[in-house]
Amino acid sequence: MDPLVIAGREFRSRLIVGTGKYKSGQETARALEASGAEMVTVAVRRVNLDRSKESLLDFIDTKKYFLLPNTAGCYTADEAIRTARLGRGVGLSDWVKIEVIGDQATLYPDVQATVEVTRVLVKEGFTVLPYTTDDIVVAKRLLDAGASAIMPLGAPIGSGMGIQNTANIRILREFITGVPLIVDAGVGTASDAALAMELGADAVLMNTGIAAAEDPILMAEAMKHGVIAGRAAYLAGRMPKKLYATASSPLEGVVR
Repeated sequence: MDPLVIAGREFRSRLIVGTGKYKSGQETARALEASGAEMVTVAVRRVNLDRSKESLLDFIDTKKYFLLPNTAGCYTADEAIRTARLGRGVGLSDWVKIEVIGDQATLYPDVQATVEVTRVLVKEGFTVLPYTTDDIVVAKRLLDAGASAIMPLGAPIGSGMGIQNTANIRILREFITGVPLIVDAGVGTASDAALAMELGADAVLMNTGIAAAEDPILMAEAMKHGVIAGRAAYLAGRMPKKLYATASSPLEGVVR
């Protein structure tokens, strides 16, 4: 009864997972199942699209999972636009997660190029979910360009450092309305996912946090529960923080 809605489409799960870095296609399939995710991302440039040999897509049941192609590995706006068009051209989806990397060491996004790509692809009928920084000004420009979600990083891609920018995520939550706010990148364990949701994120997208765990299947299940718990805590509203103690069993009304 609390669906994630993106561009008018409803998803029961608020966990979105990637499909890279697993040891095998079989492990990928098992992790997806354990995560409870309904939307999974696939890198267009890393998938064997002609299906002439074993492909990642052989291990993803497209009747069960909604595919979100991404432009991972693109470093220019033109590359990202071509990759998105390729994914749609071979029948993957007219939805796309935009990644335009601006720095090879940190994998931080080129936000100017990301806004440009978003504007172009939205005009071509794509549903665009852009990976971006946690900058509210950039987020507003992406919204003006027609983005269907805002997807700020919580920490550098694949770092597993957890949410390093809680204040910025809170600010984005306050000002981003009308589209989902999805924390994308940096999650390392279930408590990170829970924190992202407690900050007000509508969903969390992750890959390495699951795939690089010692037991990816068990971590996928843990991430599922972390997202559920964090969402429930956000909706419940946490108690105010206090400097001093308050007795759990108040003395008022106690007969002495």
